[in-house]
Order: sequence, then C-alpha cells, then structure tokens
Amino acid sequence: MNVGSLIERVRNKKYITETDMLEFGSMISNPIVSDAQIGAFAMAVCLNGLSLEARVGLTKGMRDSGDQLVWDLPGPVLDKHSTGGVGDPVSLLLAPALAACGAYVPMISGRGLGYTGGTLDKLESIPGYSSDISKERFQGIVKKIGLAIVGASADVAPADQRLYKIRDVTATVDSLDLITASILSKKLSAGLDSLVLDVKTGSGAVIKKFEKSELLARSLIGVANGAGCPTVALLTDMSQPLVNAAGNGLEVNSVMETLSGLKVNDRLLEVTIELGSELINLNDPSQSLKDSRCLLKSSISSGRAMEYFSRMVFEMGGPKNFESEWVNYLPQASVVKEIRANKVGYIDRIDTEVLGQVVVILGGGRQTESDEIDPSVGLSGLMEIGNKVDLTIPLAIVHASNEQDIIRVAALVRGAFSISNDFKPPPNLIHRLESK
Repeated sequence: MNVGSLIERVRNKKYITETDMLEFGSMISNPIVSDAQIGAFAMAVCLNGLSLEARVGLTKGMRDSGDQLVWDLPGPVLDKHSTGGVGDPVSLLLAPALAACGAYVPMISGRGLGYTGGTLDKLESIPGYSSDISKERFQGIVKKIGLAIVGASADVAPADQRLYKIRDVTATVDSLDLITASILSKKLSAGLDSLVLDVKTGSGAVIKKFEKSELLARSLIGVANGAGCPTVALLTDMSQPLVNAAGNGLEVNSVMETLSGLKVNDRLLEVTIELGSELINLNDPSQSLKDSRCLLKSSISSGRAMEYFSRMVFEMGGPKNFESEWVNYLPQASVVKEIRANKVGYIDRIDTEVLGQVVVILGGGRQTESDEIDPSVGLSGLMEIGNKVDLTIPLAIVHASNEQDIIRVAALVRGAFSISNDFKPPPNLIHRLESK
C-alpha cells in the first residue's frame, strides 16, 4: 500500500474503499508506517471525517492487527460498552445478570483516566482481584462460570494502542470516526455474537452534548453492524452520578447493595435492565423486551446475579466469601465528613464533572496512566436532582485519607450542586434512538 497516497485521499476528501482502509488499519501497529504518517492521517480524519465504508474498514483492520477470540459455547456471547461517566458501575451489575440468564460475557474493560472512573479500578478495590490474566485463563473462566471482566492485553488491537498515543499528542482525540474505531476494534476482537452500547450524555460524560452523543451512537452502531456484530445503543443520562457514590470502592459497595437487595439503587437498576433487555432481544428477537426485562430483574432479585458475581471475584483472585463479607473487605477511608448545603431549596443541577474531579483530587483517579490510586476515597450519599435540602442535610459525604484533603475539596463539592427555590424534575434517564 502507498500510505502517502491514502493520506492524500483522506486529506482531499476522495473516495476510499473499505478494503484499502482495512489494509491501512492493520498496518498501523507496524513500524513500516511512521509516527508522522499516522499523525497526518489522524489530523486528516479529524478535519474531513470518513465515510461509513471507510470507518468499517479502519475498524476491522485495527481489530485484525492483534489477537481475536473464538468461542465454542452453549450460549450467546454478549457484551456491553460504555463511553464513560462519573459514578457509573453498570458493568458490574449487568455482566453477572446476563450470565445468570444463560449468556457468556467476556468483558474487556479499561481503567479510569481523568474524571471518569474505570471498571477495572473499581473491581481491583476488591482485595486480590487481578484483571491481568492470560488469554487462555480468560477464556477458561468465561467457559467455566459465564463471565470474566479483564483488561486488554498488549496483543489486543495493538494498532489502536499506537494510534491512540499519537492522537493524544496531536489534538485528534475528539474525532468521532477515530473514537468509533478505537472502541470497536477492541470490543470486536472478543468474538461477540451481539453488543449493546451505553452512550453517555450530560455533565458527567466525556461527550456532554446530546447531539454529539447521538452522532457517536449512530457511528458506533453503523460500524459494528457493518463489521458483522449486531449492535444496539441507548443514550443514557450523566447529568448526575448514576449511583449515589463516586469512587472505586464506594461504587462497588453500591453494586453489592443492589445485588444483595439490601439497598437497591433504582437508577443503576433501570439502566442495567434496559441495556440488558435490548441486548437479549437483539440476540434473540423471539424474546420480547418485556420478557427480557422480567428475566433480568428476576436474575438480580433472586440472588443468582450475586452468585455469578461472587464466583467471578473468586476466580479472578478475590475472596471466596465476598458475597457474605463484602462490607468487611472493601477499603475504608481514614476520614469521613459530611458536606452540608448552605441554603434551603431544591437541587436543580449538578456539575457531575466537578464531582469526578473531586475524586481525582482525593487520590481516587488518575491524571496520567502511571498514577497510583486510593480505592477507599471518594464521595457517598450524593443528593440527586429534585431533592429538597436545607442547612442540616449533607449534599455528600467525603471519604478521604486525611483532613487536609477534605478542606481542599469542600468548596468544590458544595459548588457542584445548584440549589433553587423551585422544584425541577430530574432529566430522562434513558433516550432511545429514533430511526432515520
């Protein structure tokens, strides 16, 4: 392939075939293509975009640059991907619920960077849990118990790993075409039968504007289906944390409360059920959305999802009795303090990104990939949009390693909540895409 000619065609908005882009995508991890050429390609795509055909080719090529999983299982291989948000532990509830319904869930997840949390960081707040396992071990656990949540190895879509590093220093991270290829090249390497996408929108999402979130959702659906993986997406609200907590161990605590039935988080449960029912229905159209919802709700309320989650924790190196002793195993912060409202009224808006930044300041998130995190710190007891507050009611409870950190974040936490005299209902949690 003449790489320079392909870059020129992207720059000049010329037609590019799926085959050409597939070949280029598979070459990105090869030193024969220089960093300068990859940077020029990324900038050309950022400025001019790619056709759906070219996006499919790029994604398939990047997927084919590394290992791909092949399954021989007695049930469907299903997965979910989220574009990221604050206080969003859906994967930890959805994966075991799907497994309890007879699916196999080989979930390749990531770590948090910046103000959005990472699924692997949440799970690794459980003592002993290790997401870094061999491909053979990963496949064995999925076959044995129905699910495993792991990190991507260096052999999964290496083209994406190289391209992302160059995008990060060339101001091309926000290209929807390149975001699409990055997400799906990794997900499609897992050999899925069907995929559901949770595309976040609102103040706590990476992509905050509804219109841009919708464009990304449509791009992801089009490319995934074009690459041969039946896919559906929902837009879900991130104008406030999905659970009443933000921080790795604290979010696992929220999931365990819901799995155990001790304290069900309604918004977490709703998003989980809707994503899961769409996925089950997509894989098996004979199963109605109503029946799929009932199946998933039963898998959680009956305790079966808890059993699957606990078995996964044990297989991944965690405690065998986590199901009954999770309260004692999850890390506890040294200092805990309430942050109270300074006026009377109703919460009408939350700057959820600020709450995520607070977690980072406390040590519960990363600003660079090498940063160590403290799984015990974060926020709990978060008030919701529409809640009435007064001077005695805490807006949030801060969990910190020392008193000085609480002093540093108190004003930020208080300022993240907008309080007015008038009641404002919370925004819709689920947005379904209309056909166009």
